[in-house]
This record gives sequence, structure tokens and C-alpha cells, in this order.
Amino acid sequence: MTITGRIKPPMGHDNGWWWQRAAEGVLAIQRCAKCGTLRHPPRPMCSECRTLEWDHVAASGRGTVASYTVLYHPRFPGYEYPLIIVLVDLDEGVRITAELKDCAPEDVRFGMTVTAFIHEDPDGFRLPMFRPAATGGQ
Repeated sequence: MTITGRIKPPMGHDNGWWWQRAAEGVLAIQRCAKCGTLRHPPRPMCSECRTLEWDHVAASGRGTVASYTVLYHPRFPGYEYPLIIVLVDLDEGVRITAELKDCAPEDVRFGMTVTAFIHEDPDGFRLPMFRPAATGGQ
């Protein structure tokens, strides 16, 4: 029996490094090497000073839910439904969208504190997800 995995994101020159860091267990945030502005999602140019120079920092993984949606359909193979997708304001000041685990859809709240962890699919693909802070982080 073949198990279909999650749809993989496109990984190009500008974001491949981010997925590599996730595979290494790090939630990374791109940082402008000139002015220090943090940005997510990764992109080639700083919106503040327009430089193309950058590095990255490891995020603490702590944040709060700014918005969310609960998906029931369409159902794609490789995902568990209902699928809770959250927009998280990280403590570092940037936002990230990811899946929320270990939480019932009716328990999600705006402003709830969440903690990031690195989820690993059966095929070894690793990606950041969040869970309510009360259940702990990884």
C-alpha cells in the first residue's frame, strides 16, 4: 500500500535555505544584514533599506494567534482533518502561517499563546507547526 504524503512546497533560491533550517530543527527568520529588519516569508530584498544582503536568526518559537481558519475540505491526501491553520505573531515581531496541532477547532482563540515545534512526516519531511503553549513545546 502506498501512503501519499503532504504536498511539498516549492523550494527555490530565495527560500530553500529556510526549508533546510527547518529540516535541521530550526524555525528561522530572515534578517537584513544591513539594517537588522526581520522578515518572513523569506525574500531577496529588504523592504526597509533595499539591500540584498541577509542572514538569519533562530526564532524562539513563542507567539500568539493573530488569526486562524479551520479547513474541512477539500481533503488532500497526507493531511489530518480538520486542519487548523494559524497566523502567528512571533515574539520576535514577524508573522508566520502554519498548522496548529494538539488543539480542537473549538478551542482556538485569537490571542492564544502558542509554541512552535518541528513536525516530521512519515517520509521524513520536516516543517514547523504550533501547539497551544499549555501543552508544551519541543
